[in-house]
Amino acid sequence: MELIIRVERALDYVASLSATQIDGSEAREIVRPIRGEPHRFTGMNYLLHFALPNFYFHVTTAYAILRHNGVELGKADFIGGLDQ
Repeated sequence: MELIIRVERALDYVASLSATQIDGSEAREIVRPIRGEPHRFTGMNYLLHFALPNFYFHVTTAYAILRHNGVELGKADFIGGLDQ
């Protein structure tokens, strides 16, 4: 239940952002500490080289752990619906 609440909060946060807050963010500077050192990214580089790889790493790891523990998951559960 905690996970569902957390996901709902994240969705509410994203829905609260306006287009003007997001437009042009591909060039915005983002500074993130990585292993205790600040790293600078543009918004696009952060998305492509940090955020998305991190996201897919964690999704894939969770998928593998669930399968290892007997949850019946297949490729379609990972990829999602293709008929949209």
